[in-house]
Amino acid sequence: MPLHQLQAAFGDSLSTDVPLAAYTAARVGGPADYLLEAGSADELADMVSGLWQMDFPFVILGGGSNVLVSDLGVRGVVILNRAKESHIDDSATQPQIWSESGANFGSLARRAAQHGLGGLEWAVGIPGTLGGALVGNAGAHGGDVSQNLIVAEITHKSQVEEGGTIVREEWPVEKFGYSYRNSVLKRPSSGVPSPLFAPWAIVLSASLRLHRSTRQTVQARIDGYAAYRRQTQPPGASMGSMFKNPTGDYAGRLIEAAGLKGARAGGVEISSLHANFFVTHEDAAASDVFSLIKLAQDTVADRFGVRLELEIELIGEFPDLDH
Repeated sequence: MPLHQLQAAFGDSLSTDVPLAAYTAARVGGPADYLLEAGSADELADMVSGLWQMDFPFVILGGGSNVLVSDLGVRGVVILNRAKESHIDDSATQPQIWSESGANFGSLARRAAQHGLGGLEWAVGIPGTLGGALVGNAGAHGGDVSQNLIVAEITHKSQVEEGGTIVREEWPVEKFGYSYRNSVLKRPSSGVPSPLFAPWAIVLSASLRLHRSTRQTVQARIDGYAAYRRQTQPPGASMGSMFKNPTGDYAGRLIEAAGLKGARAGGVEISSLHANFFVTHEDAAASDVFSLIKLAQDTVADRFGVRLELEIELIGEFPDLDH
């Protein structure tokens, strides 16, 4: 689509040729052809509505964790989700926290803790946004999103009416079809993964279930989880867990057993502390990460007959890879 058509739709809010490395947890990735920033759920809905009507490819980027952006960048629009409004309702029998989808998930958990409300302690160390957590059914320490979600406000492509009016609807947790690190929103509507993850549905906001406790009790749980993370997860820039755990086993154990702890490609290494984390250094490139992904998948498959499945999302163009 010619630039002037996008500028006509989005005006000065549209930026061009924007490097994405600064917007990702791994600090790697090439430029986006076009960049928009949504400061509220309403802005996010309007942006995706316009792009759906134009049939123009786009990707939503939140906290930049659990994604690997190609060194070649993104041939389309990247929307930075900065919709962060939130509030806690503890007046009802069932306390809950409501938030727009661009809020940091760990920050929401800490805010609940400050109010003496438990239920999200497991999420304090998760670096991504609420929207990303809902799409991927994020989890840790025995908890996951499916246990906390009450209802989410979503919109999807088929709901954009003529003239650009966008319809929103509320989805209860059951409609997300949650499974281990997956949901109906993470699976492309066509069933075929795309080099550019063009979402068919967008999370705008959500309400999460909490329970009454005390600040001291909740903080003690948080401190315990934080200490465990420091002992088991490497510091520094990374994408979080690289692979899903196979049924009955752990991806990190298999990679370590394959002798790959400490393996390095360019500026990226498989952590010597936890082999399911790939740590990126100053000179890292997405192609280095990709090389180690292939190495881990191929070596584990050869040694143990298990094909590791990515937990992260690939954004942009990469060679063929088993997802």
